Amino acid sequence: MTDSYDLATTAGKIADLRARYQEAVVDAESTAHDKQHAKGKLTARERIELLLDHGSFVEMDEYVRHRTTAFGMDKARPYGDSVVTGTGTIHGRTVAVYSQDFSTFGGSLGEVAGEKIIKVMELALRSGIPCIGILDSGGARIQEGVVALGKYGEIFRLNTAASGVIPQISIIMGPAAGGAVYSPALTDFVIMVDKTSQMFVTGPDVIKTVTGEDVGMEELGGAYTHNTRSGVAHYLAEDEDDALDYVRTLLGYLPDNNMAEIPAYESGFEFETTDSDRFLNTVIPDSPNQPYDIHTVIEHIVDSGEFIEVQPLFAPNIVIGFGRIEGRSVGIIANQPSQMAGTLNIEAGEKASRFVRFCDAFSIPIVTLVDVPGYLPGTDQEWTGVIRRGAKLLYAYAEATVPLVTVILRKAYGGAYIVMGSKQLGADINLAWPTAEIAVMGGQGAVNILYRSEIKRAEAAGEDVAAVRAKLASEYTYNVASPFLAAERGELDSIIEPAQTRVSIAKALRALRGKRASLPPKKHGNIPL
Repeated sequence: MTDSYDLATTAGKIADLRARYQEAVVDAESTAHDKQHAKGKLTARERIELLLDHGSFVEMDEYVRHRTTAFGMDKARPYGDSVVTGTGTIHGRTVAVYSQDFSTFGGSLGEVAGEKIIKVMELALRSGIPCIGILDSGGARIQEGVVALGKYGEIFRLNTAASGVIPQISIIMGPAAGGAVYSPALTDFVIMVDKTSQMFVTGPDVIKTVTGEDVGMEELGGAYTHNTRSGVAHYLAEDEDDALDYVRTLLGYLPDNNMAEIPAYESGFEFETTDSDRFLNTVIPDSPNQPYDIHTVIEHIVDSGEFIEVQPLFAPNIVIGFGRIEGRSVGIIANQPSQMAGTLNIEAGEKASRFVRFCDAFSIPIVTLVDVPGYLPGTDQEWTGVIRRGAKLLYAYAEATVPLVTVILRKAYGGAYIVMGSKQLGADINLAWPTAEIAVMGGQGAVNILYRSEIKRAEAAGEDVAAVRAKLASEYTYNVASPFLAAERGELDSIIEPAQTRVSIAKALRALRGKRASLPPKKHGNIPL
């Protein structure tokens, strides 16, 4: 290439640069376009262009080349290697991004590709900007051996250092196998594309050889599996466009870093009660056992009804996600009565606890909506560690120092009441609807223990036992579980009409904007992992 130009002149050097750019970017993109589009997938650069604001991408290290000579690698040294890195903007905010290029060495990670990713991650950490990784890789580059593996270790270390400092988002656009899966697992959000993304530590062939199990790639580690069963992923995208659009939307709720202010927008917030607010007065059924959809409540308290849910397909008995109240981001955690009666189980506890810790790390206030009858009973829960794993949510709430506002809508029974953002765990403002029931257990269960002799006498007298039970349960609820009893003791700060919820939460969050809280000095706590 250099023989074609007079490099002793400025014009020759500029022409040489243009030729190299043509090879490094234009020609490489043309080749990638043909390979990726034949598979129905976008190229690494196309993905970046769709993710970022138009024309904002500034590429880094497009001229680097690998240094490997073994296995004939010296005969194939493309510019940029197997990953595209750089910075750009999303809604005008700067982010760092890397996108693995499956059309070059199968997107495999070697020394130079690893160095490029590490470099852009370090830039993100120094600059306090979110880091987004688009993964589409066959894993470590076999030809480079331990050097490639070492780069994974450095990436994992940086993921850990950046955790809680800058938002980290992983978008899985193809395979991620072996050690490659642990980098996205260390990030805050993992987005997967249906029928396109796969993640697993050991593949189907190895599993078949070692255990005899016969499992396909989609069943083992496809996007649907990780969104519904393992909880590894946070969103199941229909296609690549949907995945990138979700990330753009998600980022709008997140600050740039742990020292930055949360995003705030003009909302035209209405402090007068509206017809939409009054609708909440009709949400809770008269029967305590009748379910309803908690999304209805959420949509009536957040600005414009806009709520971006996180992990909607995993542990659906608890709902987590982001909304805005008075134009400012909030994290929302809510029991879902329409799924498993809203009970807490291991999966729900782990899902919610990680979300609490994320919000706390980035100073995003947390609003908790409570309607929980207790923990899901069963030997499976006990034997798989509901005590230890369930304690994660307790730990997360208890160490959180962000503004915490809790609203009890209906049931708040037993230990589950304590876990769900109770005053005793450190919540700042605790409200309840008049439909709330706060007690060690529900009325029906309490009747079986407290009124055993009365029930027996009713049976012996030939009375309508069901009616007697119902009457006793109602008396128990009124005398023991009434929210007014909790309010008398200061366990609640107020009891409000459902129609007042939106405005009450907004006023509480306003009052808490200047909250200052700190934990005892320590290296770190020992969360029951």
